[in-house]
Amino acid sequence: MAATSVPSHMKAWNYSEYGKSREVLKFNNSVALPPVKEDQVLIKVAAASINPIDYKRMEGHFKNSDSPLPTVPGFDVAGVVVKVGSEVKKFKVGDEVYGDINLKALEYPKVIGSLAEYTAAEERLLAHKPASLSFVEAASLPLTLETAYEGLERTQFSAGKSILVLGGAGGVGTHVIQLAKHVYGASKVAATASTGKLELLGNLGADLPIDYTKENFEDLSEKFDVVYDTVGQTELAFKALKEGGKVVTIVPPGFPPAILFILNTDGAILEKLNPYFESGKLKPILDPKSPFPFSQAVEAFAHLETNRATGKVVIYPIP
Repeated sequence: MAATSVPSHMKAWNYSEYGKSREVLKFNNSVALPPVKEDQVLIKVAAASINPIDYKRMEGHFKNSDSPLPTVPGFDVAGVVVKVGSEVKKFKVGDEVYGDINLKALEYPKVIGSLAEYTAAEERLLAHKPASLSFVEAASLPLTLETAYEGLERTQFSAGKSILVLGGAGGVGTHVIQLAKHVYGASKVAATASTGKLELLGNLGADLPIDYTKENFEDLSEKFDVVYDTVGQTELAFKALKEGGKVVTIVPPGFPPAILFILNTDGAILEKLNPYFESGKLKPILDPKSPFPFSQAVEAFAHLETNRATGKVVIYPIP
């Protein structure tokens, strides 16, 4: 294995029991580094972003398929490769990378996540960080960007189709709007958000921002080819659908015949979309309070848990 010098232990945030983040998430200055398998790289973490799945996992919602405690949370990472496994071909020590480190979000995610000085991940889950993006921006992308992309692919979205995005200002929704408009070539993009976030929706590419505090999307006379539900309004979504259209949701339990899916992570999606970030057609959307310093991970989770974050909550710098 090629490597730079790395310590045996590191600083990290972890929890040893399930519960609310404010009660169970603790700073630990001596966590053993994860082992690095043949198909993995060890990453010196520069920045990490957190997602609702992190606190839902921490609260024990997936305990039947979770890895054993104690757990360092964090799926999304951006950082620098410091060690490569013997089978790794795509990366070398010193490469700047980003990705979602868990292949299947709900099936035995890694014990050592990204809220640590170091984390390990399979080569196929990672991509080269675009030079035009900071570590903070890159860390904000993987899980939500890949989720947005996979949902559009599952509906067979294509140029000339219309789409309604429920929850347009959230981590996934901000990417769905941009992908639909600037990558797929949607004929019309509508999206819901609260009053103060409507301008953001327009800036992202939404033709029709809808203030859900003042009007119901299901009452619109206009109907759409696809409704992408990021908030759990799947049953209502069908009322906004054209005949023959498709509803996709990322919020269990779903509502047949909606397409419900849980992301399978793939670094190739990030590599495919990198040029759009290089050219500025796609943009990372960071919550105004981001980044939170590493010492304020508990505060970062508290903000995410309000369900009022805009875009992504990122933690940086990581020591």
